[in-house]
Amino acid sequence: MQEELFKKIVSHCKEYGFIYPSSEVYDGLNGVYDYGPMGVELKNNIKEYWWQGMVQLHENITGIDSAIFMHPLIWKASGHVDAFNDPLIDNKDSKKRFRADVLVETEIDKMIAKADKEVDKAAKRFGESFDEKMFRETNPRVLEYTQKAQDTETRLANALKTNDMADLKALIEELNIAEPDTGSRNWTEVRQFNLMFSTQMSNTGDDGKLYLRPETAQGIFVNFQNVQKTTRQKIPFGIAQIGKAFRNEIVARQFIFRMREFEQMEMQFFVRPGTEMDWYNTWKERRMAWHRSITPAEKLRFKDHDNLAHYANAAVDIQFEFPFGFKELEGIHSRTDFDLKSHSELSGKKLQFFDPELNEHYIPYVVETSVGCDRLFLSVLSNALIEESVPDAQGEDSSRTVLKIPPALAPVKCAVLPLLKNKEELVDKARSVFDKLKLHFLCQYDEKDAVGRRYRRQDAIGTPYCVTIDFQTLEDNTVTIRERDSMEQTRVSIDEVAGIVSEKTDLSSLLEKLV
Repeated sequence: MQEELFKKIVSHCKEYGFIYPSSEVYDGLNGVYDYGPMGVELKNNIKEYWWQGMVQLHENITGIDSAIFMHPLIWKASGHVDAFNDPLIDNKDSKKRFRADVLVETEIDKMIAKADKEVDKAAKRFGESFDEKMFRETNPRVLEYTQKAQDTETRLANALKTNDMADLKALIEELNIAEPDTGSRNWTEVRQFNLMFSTQMSNTGDDGKLYLRPETAQGIFVNFQNVQKTTRQKIPFGIAQIGKAFRNEIVARQFIFRMREFEQMEMQFFVRPGTEMDWYNTWKERRMAWHRSITPAEKLRFKDHDNLAHYANAAVDIQFEFPFGFKELEGIHSRTDFDLKSHSELSGKKLQFFDPELNEHYIPYVVETSVGCDRLFLSVLSNALIEESVPDAQGEDSSRTVLKIPPALAPVKCAVLPLLKNKEELVDKARSVFDKLKLHFLCQYDEKDAVGRRYRRQDAIGTPYCVTIDFQTLEDNTVTIRERDSMEQTRVSIDEVAGIVSEKTDLSSLLEKLV
């Protein structure tokens, strides 16, 4: 069922102009996608909501837009040159390449799924008297699956932490993991693969080697003092950025969930050493509240990291329940003073802050929030795409496909529809209404096909409101405004339409949930 939903999302994205395979006329480029007319609007709205929620609502957070190309020593200082690797394994028979840790994680998911299946079967058998907590704690089969999943997860984390590729290979063999398509278990050794794309610039010295940035955070760190001095911010304060990043993923998969070119929305929050855990917990809750403003709470959860990155002393993911399971949506990390200290040591420049309250200089600690814009885009669509039965004009049940996107994020806020396209007076009036409304928000004008079909087209791209101009409009200057989710139609004055739609679709309607 979930696999079918995922296929429908991918198909819907292409059919309605949200996402296209990149370079499709040349049979595409694996792991790269283009955002279409509807997709770019939705993505821009998501970015704008993040920016307003992060920068506009906080006096002590400001933004930058740093360059994609940066001095190559930045990536030496950050650890990316030496440690930005994924474990790679090849299947000798199929010649396909995989991430070894993902193969194991998939097997862990299967173990958990088996335990959940036992719970579901018991729930059906015992009905209302079923005690799930007690069943999970006492049923031998559930305990076996759960313990095996935990043991495997711990061993995987230890292998990655100690860079023990031999044990990771042994774990794959012990779990009897097969290549998904062929069933072959003929694996190569596991080896580390650096994920950075490299390129050349003629005037950087040495061999002119540069990297496409694998994250946007380093552009913030090397600009720490510039921003602090020009904005006169005091600790604690944050710097936010939205920008492209590039990773040469071993296996780009699951549509736009894991791509080689993607967009990040990151904020680095600089704090006094010793206060980082308080701020870490604060930003965990703030970011979860932001996500819950656009996503049902039951679709979200925290997941602590089992294997901390070299720069972190605490890390947690906010996971979303995608059609392929709970996966990372956003990471919150306590990065200590690793980045600023590393750049200070390698560059020879002191990246410090003078704290007037303590009367001393120190290197700030950092709490990071980092969310993938593309993954957030996919989560919005996954939650919004619905097929439902609704009454048609004759009162009979029919089906419709609707994107129940939060109205403030919807690509098109309002569609203007003349009842008939062959009545010049209706078309002229509809055009007049459209020209007024487009000054306030993005609108579409549509006169092709019956009104019912036009409603369905707007439902499919998530348009919250449709305004229909009919013969009564010519008499009293009123129109029918239809709401997407309820499909309720009300009669209002033309002069009221802009206010009604603006009130329901302005980003402030979401921001109010955060303050």
